[in-house]
Amino acid sequence: MTALSALLAVKERLVRDGSLSKGDLSVSEAALSGMTGFKTGGRAAVAQPMTERGLIALMGALRREKLPFFILGNGTNVLAMDEGYDGVVVCVTRLKRMQVVGEKLYAACGAGLTAASSYAEKNELTGLEFAYGIPGTVGGAVFMNAGAYDGECKNVVTSVRALTPDGEVTVLSGDGLGFGYRESAFQNNGCVILSAEFSLTKGERSVIRAKMDDFLGRRKEKQPLEYPSCGSTFKRYPGYFTAKLIDEAGLKGARVGGAMVSEKHAGFLINYDGATSRDILDLIDVVKSAIREKNGIDISCEIRFLR
Repeated sequence: MTALSALLAVKERLVRDGSLSKGDLSVSEAALSGMTGFKTGGRAAVAQPMTERGLIALMGALRREKLPFFILGNGTNVLAMDEGYDGVVVCVTRLKRMQVVGEKLYAACGAGLTAASSYAEKNELTGLEFAYGIPGTVGGAVFMNAGAYDGECKNVVTSVRALTPDGEVTVLSGDGLGFGYRESAFQNNGCVILSAEFSLTKGERSVIRAKMDDFLGRRKEKQPLEYPSCGSTFKRYPGYFTAKLIDEAGLKGARVGGAMVSEKHAGFLINYDGATSRDILDLIDVVKSAIREKNGIDISCEIRFLR
């Protein structure tokens, strides 16, 4: 049985037993190249929950059936393999609900991080300006503890509603979130992020807007946004700026097939000209090997791999 046929059978059973309605879940087969930042990757069975109820019911069924799955938001930090994925890609981008209560912003896992930043600004809340222009979702940002310009999720995310592997909805906060540099507890605890609470503070809207525009302007000036990429490909190595190491190794403009080290920002590997995922993987190896040989250190990837 293919992953798609197994997924269709799962949906049929959930509808039949009343766990969800047909409108709670969309099922299809799609090219991962249209769902990920590098614009590469083969085909996969895709489940798109339209409601949180649909996501919870689906996750319970996938785990009961022991079907492999991968939770995907906007895919902006994910490299999908050329051969596709032999499992179910659970795409949460339809779960976009946001709400402000006092100085708290509540956002569903599929809400865009830039949209959340804009929503905070409209409600005269400051603290999320750093996120403006980051193309991922709230769920992905929490999962990776996304950050930029001296801001990161751990500074403003105070609690997360999550679905445990046992199917229980729980709330994690404080040390339970396990935030570190590009790390969170969700990378190891098996929980699926449902929504996040951001604790912000009141501010002057014009000042908030000016900061957001400044950050976006810096991104456009310094980053190769005109090409498909997953942003910074590599994590910082303690005591080093990885992009500087790559630049000093003479790797700007280095290519493997259609993949290239950006000439604008050495920390970005880009799909310059019809790259395959294999091109990007091979270029990652070229960069890692060069830095190991020149500096004696092993850098690691910030991006995730869908395989």
